[in-house]
Amino acid sequence: MKLFAAGVSHKTAPVNLREQLSVQRNELVDVAGALKWRGELDEIVLLSTCNRVEIYGTTQGQTTDIKSLFQLLSSEARDLEPHIYVYENVDAARHLFRVTAGLDSMVLGETEITGQIKNAYEIARAAGLTGRVLNRLFQRAFQTAKEIRTRTGIGCGTVSIKSAALDLVRRISEEELSHRSIMVIGAGKMAESCIRFLIKKGASSMLISNRSFDRAFDLAIRYGATAVCFGDCLFGMRDVDVVIAATSSPETLLNRADVENVMKARGQRPLLLIDLSVPRNIDSAVVSLDNVSLYNIDDLEALAREGAQNRERELAACHQIIEAHVTALIEKLRAESERRYLSDRSCRSSRPHHLAVESGPLLQAT
Repeated sequence: MKLFAAGVSHKTAPVNLREQLSVQRNELVDVAGALKWRGELDEIVLLSTCNRVEIYGTTQGQTTDIKSLFQLLSSEARDLEPHIYVYENVDAARHLFRVTAGLDSMVLGETEITGQIKNAYEIARAAGLTGRVLNRLFQRAFQTAKEIRTRTGIGCGTVSIKSAALDLVRRISEEELSHRSIMVIGAGKMAESCIRFLIKKGASSMLISNRSFDRAFDLAIRYGATAVCFGDCLFGMRDVDVVIAATSSPETLLNRADVENVMKARGQRPLLLIDLSVPRNIDSAVVSLDNVSLYNIDDLEALAREGAQNRERELAACHQIIEAHVTALIEKLRAESERRYLSDRSCRSSRPHHLAVESGPLLQAT
């Protein structure tokens, strides 16, 4: 019996191809069952996310036939061969452990993939599509990911502009994000992306201001925020903790004098300004004011680069943890297979010779 992992990911296939192969959550059981039958697999887990579609399974046959299963997922005939990778036995286990820990993700160390893999596994397990080998494999993968999170800094720091901005917002006080008031100036794609991200992370008190009040009002309705007339945004800044400028305007929207007056009205309470706009919308001279902090897009990119570099320095420690868990898993599976093999031989020795069937231990190290 062979263990394998096969699939396509953001590293091997463009998004249009990944879209064609993707499987909806409510279809995972039926599609996985069809793949299991067509590929004559013993066990299967089907994983489908935005960035990867993968099949994990065990088979008595040759893994050279596994790639053909992906044609069943494709909505149109095309050459998938160059985009599909296949790992066997130890390499398959190692690959799953890396993916589960976020080491193979677009954003190094992200945690969303761990939950996605847990969901895919639980769906397959509940449907009776997994067995001894995949159950052991996936349980060990989750243990590995947890240890990596606990013992390394792979998930620490910021690695994107949005997460860098969120980190700055969290730094301004010890209060929860839900207790802070945030004003977003802008109502375009960048502003909406920022609003959606902040709400997802727990922000609940948000003001939206834009030259077009209708657009600000529309966003506010959709995200449970409060719309503010652009002419009144300086008045609204008196009570917020953070102001984020995210517009396409080529003009300076907040100059030093504006912010100075706002600070007087606030009683000099600290104010965090984040300028995501290019060209910049906030006058850089505001940094000379007491209790005012300003970060622009270059500052955020620098924070994200630093965070990414810090995570990359943790890779060696992550790989050591993975190798230890891979070794432990293979030894456990091999020992179990040996016991089953010897037990079967013992039982079969009392049977007529023509009924005896030979089997062997699972997973050879590579």
